[in-house]
Amino acid sequence: MFSCSIPATLILRTLLFPNKPKIPLFHLHFSTMDHVSTTAAAAAAAEATITAVTSTTASTITGGLSKTAQKKLLKQQKFEAKRAEKKAAAKAQKKSETERKRKEWEEKLSNLSEEERIKVMESRKELRKERMDKRSVEKQLKAERLTAAKVNGQNLVIDLEFSDLMTSNEINSLVQQIMYCYAENGRYSTPAHLWLTGCQGEMDKQLQRLPGFDKWIIDKDTQPYIQTFENQKEHLVYLTADSETMLDDLDPKKIYIVGGLVDRNRWKGITMKKAEEQNIQTAKLPIGNFLKMSSSQVLTVNQVIEIILKYLETRDWKDSFFQVIPQRKRFEADLEENQEDVEDKQDEEQYVVQEQKKPCTET
Repeated sequence: MFSCSIPATLILRTLLFPNKPKIPLFHLHFSTMDHVSTTAAAAAAAEATITAVTSTTASTITGGLSKTAQKKLLKQQKFEAKRAEKKAAAKAQKKSETERKRKEWEEKLSNLSEEERIKVMESRKELRKERMDKRSVEKQLKAERLTAAKVNGQNLVIDLEFSDLMTSNEINSLVQQIMYCYAENGRYSTPAHLWLTGCQGEMDKQLQRLPGFDKWIIDKDTQPYIQTFENQKEHLVYLTADSETMLDDLDPKKIYIVGGLVDRNRWKGITMKKAEEQNIQTAKLPIGNFLKMSSSQVLTVNQVIEIILKYLETRDWKDSFFQVIPQRKRFEADLEENQEDVEDKQDEEQYVVQEQKKPCTET
């Protein structure tokens, strides 16, 4: 009889790093009742089988890709696996918390008399009704604000004509950003008039899957914005980080366009090029006037929309940027200058130490 067990971590290492040495024989644990030579031959056959399987699997996963592309792919797969694991853990925790509350409620009722139990349950029903009524009023007020914004709100267009340049996951990411934009817009006392143009194909399919999307108080058009606003072309302004024009203030007459594109920096300058070809105005948010970004000034769609919404309410660019742009993406100008001074001082001290050591080394 022959059996073998292989540690999962070693198989995973072989899959992820096919160029590394294969699993050595001493990692295979055998139990046998046959002759030693039979065991050795079986072990060699087992190792050959494992090598063939792992090589085939690795080539299936990363076949035809460069080493950099393989690393990116494996990193993405690892990220998605971790995200799924977190999602499952959060779901399990929520279920556990619900169960705990249910047990506490039942235990509380069991310790009460019949009369007290009726009073507690009636009180709970009243609180629930109050919450539902409050939610209903808030929903009604939100609908009224969004309806009014369609008449006198600042026009903001999300350009969805780039769906053919994105993967399914990137389209899904953009759909989530659009959902966030709509939710945020409804929370503001001065919401904008949101538009979705060029909404068709895979993008439209994924948007239609959102619960209640057909009831959104928003304008949707399958046509490109250049056709939707063909009579107002002089008012179109494409917001792009590549523009040389700084946006000082928002003009109520203008129609500001935000490129709906999640591309991981594959299509640099594409929105600027599109605006130039269509001969429409461009502008960029005045981020550089108030803070320094740790990387590029490219923001997500929902971040751009939320910055504009905050500015419409506060008329303060700095406050809008600092409330929306994550800390990891920005450095305040004064903090960065202080950091540079510290780094310069450290470089000088290191240089002095090295110069002091030089004579000793030569001697």
